[in-house]
Order: sequence, then C-alpha cells, then structure tokens
Amino acid sequence: MKAHDKKQFEIFLSQLKETNATLNFFCDFDKISKNVDKISIKLNQLNYLIGQNDMEAAIRNLWDENSKVFSVLDILIAVRTSDNKKAINKKGDVQLIENFFKTPEGVIEYIKGTGLQSVFENKQIKNLVDYVFGVETGLDTNARKNRSGHIMEHSIAQLLTKEKISFRQEVYSSEFPQLSVLGEDMKRFDFVINTPKKTYLIEVNFYSGGGSKLNEVARSYTELAPKINSVKGFEFVWITDGIGWLSAKNKLEEAFYTIPSIYNLTSISDFVKVINSEK
Repeated sequence: MKAHDKKQFEIFLSQLKETNATLNFFCDFDKISKNVDKISIKLNQLNYLIGQNDMEAAIRNLWDENSKVFSVLDILIAVRTSDNKKAINKKGDVQLIENFFKTPEGVIEYIKGTGLQSVFENKQIKNLVDYVFGVETGLDTNARKNRSGHIMEHSIAQLLTKEKISFRQEVYSSEFPQLSVLGEDMKRFDFVINTPKKTYLIEVNFYSGGGSKLNEVARSYTELAPKINSVKGFEFVWITDGIGWLSAKNKLEEAFYTIPSIYNLTSISDFVKVINSEK
C-alpha cells in the first residue's frame, strides 16, 4: 500500500516554494570580512606594486623585504590554493598555482602571465584590500546552494522552538544500536525528536534549482525510510521544499509513495500536530 495517493502528491507539488532566501542569503559579509582580515597585512604590502614602471625590479625588491607576501597572489585571480588549482608554466609543465609563489622568477611569471602586471602598472586597482573584498564577495556566491539548506534547517529549528518541541541537531545513527538495519554506513540526521511513543529521525533540505543531486537524494531516502521504519519505535521524517523538485518530480513521487512522513514548509504543521499529540 502506498504511503500517499496521487492527489496528495499533486497538492504537495502545488505547495512548493520558489525560494527560502531572505536578504542575508546572498552574501555572508561576516565571513568575507574575516577572510580579508586574515591576509590584509600582506595585501597592504603588495600595494607597493601598484603603479610601478619596472615591475620585475619591484617584485624582486619586495621579495627581498618579505617573500611571504606573495602567498596571497592566488586570491587576486579569484582562486584559492586550497582548491589545488593548476596551470601550465612557460616551460609547458603543469604545476600547482601556489608553486609559482616559491621563487621571485615564479612570481614574475605569474603576475605577467595572469595580466596582473598590466593592471598594476595602469593603476586599475587602487587598493588590494578593497579589491579582494570584492573578489571574496564574488566567491561567496558559490556557497549559496549550501546556504539554502542551512536556512531551511534554521527555519525548522525556529518552528520547533516556537512550538516548544525539544530536539537535537546533527545526530549520528551510531547513537542508536537498534538501527543495525543500516549496516556499516553511519548516517547523520539533521534533527532528532524523541517522544514517549517514537524517535523521529529527520532530514531537511530545500532546492530552488534542479540538478542530478535531487534524484540522488530522493532515491537515497526512498531506500533509507523503510529500513528505519522497520525498527520498532523509530520513524524517518523528510522535510523538503523548493520548486527545484519540479525538475525531478518523478523521483520525488516515488519517494512520496514510499515515505509516510514527508512534509514541506506548508504541511509541516501536520507533523507538529503529531509530535504534540505524543507529548
């Protein structure tokens, strides 16, 4: 027997929200400021290169003064050395970007090859600290997909708190010996709610855009839910929303027919009623 019927699924789809983004979703300026502050001293020293006519001599002078300042050159082209980005050097060899910063010759090649030399000489950048603040703002947009999920988790936490429902976050399945049905895989649940009747293991996400990940998530939870629900006193709950699901509605529909406790931001009030009835 299916957990839900076709009509219920159509209602669920019609309730999906376009976005959960508030204005603070777009940029995390606290994180951006911290990233810039960490390297601001080096950036201020690199300002010495701005407006120099003999760039090679200026680089060598700065190298002799403090060679460590060049370790932050990666961010000037919106790259982080932690990403292990590589490029081809003038000899035709592939090397890590950060390896250009190990010798003054490498720095000269990097600044010339990336086009930064022209930018510096023509004073197209006035201050590298301000410039990098802009670069970090741009890079921060890459975190928006994860941020949607964090906002969703925050929203659920606020709702549960408002309803005076006790919960824990980021709880691992290893805490529950009864869940041996999950095998060797250790699963981390976004929320866990305990009532006198059941332990609810909850996953939360929000997708405003499509992608292959949605199919993978739906397939994963379709397999996970029956395993957890087969254990007496445990139930899997999936709270998800976002019009991104419209691009993966076939897999979502399969999950909807398999998982009894699946809610969106509109229907979550039904889950709250269940929890309150078991207090």
